[in-house]
Amino acid sequence: MTRPVYFCAFLALLLVQTPGRSADVGSYQPSVNQYQLSTREQAFLNQVEQDTFRFFWDVSPANGLTPDRAPGSEVSSVAAVGFALTSYLVGVERGYVTRREAAARTLATLETLWRGPQGPAGEGEAGYKGLFYHFLDSRGGLRAEKSELSTIDTALLMAGVLSVQSYFDRDDEMERSIRLISDRLYRRVDWAWAYSRKHKPLLSMGWSPERGFIDTDWQGYNEGMILYLLALGSPTHPIDSQAWREWARSYRWDDSRSGAHVAFAPLFGHQYSHVWVDFRGIQDQFMRSRDSDYFQNSVWATYANRAYCIQNPKRWKGYGEYVWGLTASDGPLGSANADNVTPGTATFHAYWARGASPDGAEDDGTIAPTAVGGSVPFAPEVTIATLLNLRDRFGDRLYGRYGFKDAFNLSYPDMLGRSQGWFDNQYLAIDQGPILLMIENYRTRLIWDLLKRNAYLVAGLKQAGFTGGWLSSVFAAR
Repeated sequence: MTRPVYFCAFLALLLVQTPGRSADVGSYQPSVNQYQLSTREQAFLNQVEQDTFRFFWDVSPANGLTPDRAPGSEVSSVAAVGFALTSYLVGVERGYVTRREAAARTLATLETLWRGPQGPAGEGEAGYKGLFYHFLDSRGGLRAEKSELSTIDTALLMAGVLSVQSYFDRDDEMERSIRLISDRLYRRVDWAWAYSRKHKPLLSMGWSPERGFIDTDWQGYNEGMILYLLALGSPTHPIDSQAWREWARSYRWDDSRSGAHVAFAPLFGHQYSHVWVDFRGIQDQFMRSRDSDYFQNSVWATYANRAYCIQNPKRWKGYGEYVWGLTASDGPLGSANADNVTPGTATFHAYWARGASPDGAEDDGTIAPTAVGGSVPFAPEVTIATLLNLRDRFGDRLYGRYGFKDAFNLSYPDMLGRSQGWFDNQYLAIDQGPILLMIENYRTRLIWDLLKRNAYLVAGLKQAGFTGGWLSSVFAAR
């Protein structure tokens, strides 16, 4: 396939605009501590964290089933619940809520999940084989919208479950119950049941009682890292240890010039697994062979996403040094005449996975703050300034009670034809989560350090062949 012109250009931009970056990808060892925050930036991040935390705390009902989005949704995404559970720990450490308040909310959530009916019928069930349906009714906790039994959404849920298991370690009745139910939920998941029917030991993306297993497998490079690690680490239903090698064999790697990394166009695929796993300095066989690691890979992916937007080959309105960030997000939907776009008519999308890679771009002019916020540890020197600019420039059109709204598009004319641009009025839980949790990881390493103590995740990393860095001391201690 012919390489798009913009990709060569944005790699050149990447080298120019990355402070301290050598032409040798292997010589650059990123650290979250290299960038020094100003007083203004500290205050700004304090506000973003508090406002974004409030989303998870305020919108979740008493049963803990966090809505997929707000305002107006009565459907819960189980991935959203995983982000919510993890966010409560930030709330305690930052003093937004007490430890007991967070423990009570956490226990109510876990009890809802544990009591949810499991079975093959689909109707009247929350899940099957320990996995959960992608969407649940926020009130009743049962399957919603004929959604699939989702392997990745279950994994993101379980990442939150293991986070609270590791955090609530005190010897009182409430925290003992949290640890016990968390353990039962994780051990109940039959990951091996979800093997691909075509490419075992890869995992299927999901199953439904109406159609059986989804034909598409988890391969390529994307957010599926956390799925494979948790499935490999299971003491009750583990998948074959060769699954990680098969997963890595399907990566799309481009090493034609400096800035080489495993390609995946939307930035969320470079962020989600990193919410819970500190990949700095630890390597599997694939990354050892390329003198890199997955954290460094996300550094390059972040700068490549930004460089593409700066070059702006499709000439969308507003793209630039401090307005960038392509990932899966809401969008304006439909088709309309867009300013500064050739040939003058553009196709816009609703929720869509936007991004740019060597194979092409999915780009309709929509920018999502979570693309930037979820990458703060990877490139604080450009992400924090961008978030500040987005808030200051667009004000309450983009930033509200719960922090950044999901997305905006300056090329999409408003309903009155004034070409003011489109601004979402929604907050999406799976986009709010990475903003809050990755900012906290950048500042304190809270979630990263917490999960280093979780035996199940460490076992998964070991089965996947990871060595070095912080794992060396963990393995030696065991």
